[in-house]
Amino acid sequence: MCVERLQKILLALALGMVMMLAATGSIKAAFLLQLGLMVILIASGLTGFCYITKVLHSAFPSCEDNK
Repeated sequence: MCVERLQKILLALALGMVMMLAATGSIKAAFLLQLGLMVILIASGLTGFCYITKVLHSAFPSCEDNK
């Protein structure tokens, strides 16, 4: 498993948790989690730096290393 793929899987799981929280009526928790994800993704898009990728890279190889 490489870092970039793992990051996408974790993002999908986090979005699934937002959907689950919204469906069970925990709208405030769903809103806060969604807001956090949005801030992380916007910061990553604007700066090109992704903190999650750097943290995961310490334990998993990059996808470019596998090629």
